[in-house]
Amino acid sequence: MLHRLASALLFASLIVLGACQLTTQHCADIPPQFQVKHPSWAQNASIYEVNVRQYTPEGTFRAFEAHLPRLQKMGVGILWLMPVNPVGQEKRKGTLGSQYSVQDYRAVNPELGTLDDLRHLVQEAHRRGMHVILDWVANHTSWDSKLSREHPEWFTKDKAGRFRPPVADWQDVIDLDYSKPELQQYMIGSLQYWVREADVDGFRCDVAGLVPTAFWNKARQELEKTKPVFMLAEWDELYPPTFLKRSEFDANTRLLERAFDMTYALRLHGLLDSVAQGKQPTNAIDKYLAAERKLYPPSVYLMTFTTSHDINSWDGSEYERLKTNALPMAVLTATLPGMPMVYSGQEAAMKKRLRFFDKDTIDWNGYPLQDFYTRLLTLKKRNPALLNGDPCSEFVRLPASSSPEVYAFVWRKELAAVLVAVNLGNQPHEVALRTLGPGTYREVFSEQVNRMGSGSKVLLPAHGYRVYERLPDPKKQGLFW
Repeated sequence: MLHRLASALLFASLIVLGACQLTTQHCADIPPQFQVKHPSWAQNASIYEVNVRQYTPEGTFRAFEAHLPRLQKMGVGILWLMPVNPVGQEKRKGTLGSQYSVQDYRAVNPELGTLDDLRHLVQEAHRRGMHVILDWVANHTSWDSKLSREHPEWFTKDKAGRFRPPVADWQDVIDLDYSKPELQQYMIGSLQYWVREADVDGFRCDVAGLVPTAFWNKARQELEKTKPVFMLAEWDELYPPTFLKRSEFDANTRLLERAFDMTYALRLHGLLDSVAQGKQPTNAIDKYLAAERKLYPPSVYLMTFTTSHDINSWDGSEYERLKTNALPMAVLTATLPGMPMVYSGQEAAMKKRLRFFDKDTIDWNGYPLQDFYTRLLTLKKRNPALLNGDPCSEFVRLPASSSPEVYAFVWRKELAAVLVAVNLGNQPHEVALRTLGPGTYREVFSEQVNRMGSGSKVLLPAHGYRVYERLPDPKKQGLFW
């Protein structure tokens, strides 16, 4: 919701002298104010956003559950379910309404199934090694919500004493007032309810920066008493929303210090759109990463993505926005610093905008990009150089080409390394790289294996990409680099 407002690869070895090393902080040097302890299962995870309503013709938990084996094989670690609560009727938009217009925080939307259906889905996900987080809309409710009837004093009012939307465009919801201690207590109890009753593993929190950080800090503390949780905030301290004054935005920062494991990389998303469209050169990514590191230590998580439920419905599919660079950008978001997110239908190469307020089932079309995303997510899952928030992994930018359309970098940690190179231009580019040492690498998509030696030349096709991971060398001991 926040976003709406606001082939041949020939080489012998890589890693160049004089490369731009952006992750320079020593792995022990984490500022003490960053106190979030990430659950161990999140360190090599990718996240997958599930639009249950549109996922199947039935639009239910039980129907979606049949996809769990496929998503497990794809390498998904965390399933983010869009809101599971009943949707308000009053002032609803479209025939089904916004899933973010919550009528009851402690009930399941009967269109999706029952509480037992949700429990079964979570159990099956856990059995397959995946974890489940629920979308949580703490900032506002529907006009006809249970809270608006039972506790109207918990809402902000206009000058005439009437309920009001939090933002002018959000006419189907009304704003909650977090200056009320009783509301905060109720909301924490509601979060605990879902952890206790459905065994969910955390929450994705809608427009989290509009809710006081002190509340989130307390909520995380209370949730941890039940089980380790994962908390994702829809927010980005590098990307102020247009509807907030700068002073208001600054007052809602520091979400990643005690409350949340991860926020959105919204500024990066906008930048990658601009780079893919040729409006900015690829080296603009370096400036972003430097700003990110200045604000955050490398131990924090930021979520990287090319699309989401908001972006798809309101800005267009990747193929509208990114066109022939959709897949190179997916490669970047899966391998740049951060946790990659895949939205429902991306593995189907979905080119349509899903309707937000009405039924609009995804056409899976044989899952043409299932293998593409499987290779990226399973690489993330297995390679120690790509661990989320690992301050001991080193990101090194490779000045691989004078072309503003090429971007190349390497992740390295001890003996592990992953090389990524993308070409966003209309012409092939041969990229010459100076070497640092020998090794054997396998290209993730073609599975071609090359022994690298004294020099390398990389031929990237137009709108192409290559991802290599270094293979273990039993003769090597200690640090390769």
